[in-house]
Amino acid sequence: MVKYFLGQSVLRSSWDQVFAAFWQRYPNPYSKHVLTEDIVHREVTPDQKLLSRRLLTKTNRMPRWAERLFPANVAHSVYILEDSIVDPQNQTMTTFTWNINHARLMVVEERCVYCVNSDNSGWTEIRREAWVSSSLFGVSRAVQEFGLARFKSNVTKTMKGFEYILAKLQGEAPSKSLVETAKEAKEKARETALAATEKAKDLASKAANKKQQQQQQFV
Repeated sequence: MVKYFLGQSVLRSSWDQVFAAFWQRYPNPYSKHVLTEDIVHREVTPDQKLLSRRLLTKTNRMPRWAERLFPANVAHSVYILEDSIVDPQNQTMTTFTWNINHARLMVVEERCVYCVNSDNSGWTEIRREAWVSSSLFGVSRAVQEFGLARFKSNVTKTMKGFEYILAKLQGEAPSKSLVETAKEAKEKARETALAATEKAKDLASKAANKKQQQQQQFV
C-alpha cells in the first residue's frame, strides 16, 4: 500500500518571480540538509518549453529502528533526481522528484505544479502530490508513516526557504530563521527579567526608606 499526500500552497509573489527563485533556492537557512545540486541535462524544445534534470544530494538521518536494518557503512546521503518542465507561455512549471538510492527502504515521489493563482494573478499557486512506498517486509507500513510525516515537515521548510529567497531577491529583509528568532526571544526575555528585577529592587528600596521615615516620626 502507498501513502498519498495532496496539498496546495500559495506564494505571494508573481509566477515570474517564483520561477526565478526556484533556481536560486539553495542555500537558505531552512535547507541545510541540501548538500549539492547539479544540472545534468537542459534543453529548450521546439515549442519553447525548458526541460531540465538536476541531481540533488541531501542528508537523511534514519530513525534508530531503521539504522538497525542496514549496515553501518550504508551512506546516509540521499540522491534525488528532479525533472522539470517550464512552459513560459502558459506560465506553468511542473517538477517531478524521486530518490534513486535507499529505494529498498523507501521511495518518495513528488509532483508539483506551479501556476498563477486563480484569485490573484500576482500570486503563485503550488499544487503538490506525493507518494511514499516501501518494500521492506514486515515494517513497510511503519516506514511509510515515518516517510509521510517527514515529507510534511520538509514541505514546511521548503515553503519557508522559498519565502526567504523571494524576499531576498525582491530586496526585502528576509524573515529571520527559527534559531535567530529563538535567540532574540531569549535575549528579550532576559532583558525583561533584568528590568523587572531592577524595578523590584527599586520599589523595595523606596518602601524601606518610607518605612524608616515613618518610624523616625514616631520617635
